Amino acid sequence: MEKVCEHHFRTQRLPATDTHDVPVNKPRIEIAGAYYHLGTRGNNRCDIFEDDDDRLVFILMLNGIADRYGWSIVAYCLMTTHYHLVMRIGEAGMARGFCELNGGYAREFNARHGRRNHLFGRRYWDGMIESEGYLLESIRYTVLNPVRAGIAGSPADWRWSSYRACAGLDHPIACLDLEHALGLFNRPHVVAARHAFRRFVHAGLVPRQPTKTKWVEIAT
Repeated sequence: MEKVCEHHFRTQRLPATDTHDVPVNKPRIEIAGAYYHLGTRGNNRCDIFEDDDDRLVFILMLNGIADRYGWSIVAYCLMTTHYHLVMRIGEAGMARGFCELNGGYAREFNARHGRRNHLFGRRYWDGMIESEGYLLESIRYTVLNPVRAGIAGSPADWRWSSYRACAGLDHPIACLDLEHALGLFNRPHVVAARHAFRRFVHAGLVPRQPTKTKWVEIAT
């Protein structure tokens, strides 16, 4: 019997037929050639990357799996408690690839850090992208994650996203489809596309509002 990874299914509750609800596994919708925004968060929001070596291990795994399953990755960001990918999937789909990626990385992480608990909480989440505008916004959201989280002053300051490669500041990782990503900006040459990419991303930056402190008088 073929072994099916648990990440291949999403659990759905159906109306009760007796006194108990019956959990039923519902396959994810996977359409070859479609774009998806995907990611996974650590169990109870725990760190899934404790240092840069962890991130390097993850990227090496991602490079191999993306090639094997025909993923065209146009944006990524490795945070501390989670990661984001924006990609177009191939005929092989994404479920089995994510089973290999998350399962393999969790085993490496636990071995390296002497852990035994589950690294990831829920199964990976995914959202199909159905318009070019949503695709571009998903890319911008992904590379701005470190800035919005307050761990980087600008997207260029965060080494572990696709921003620097798309902006021409660094070499791309093997699985980043740089030509595809820049081609979304419809410019005649790569320099103009990089400028358009940078302008688009920075247009999404919203100044952080100062925190207001509320003073409460305590009766003594």
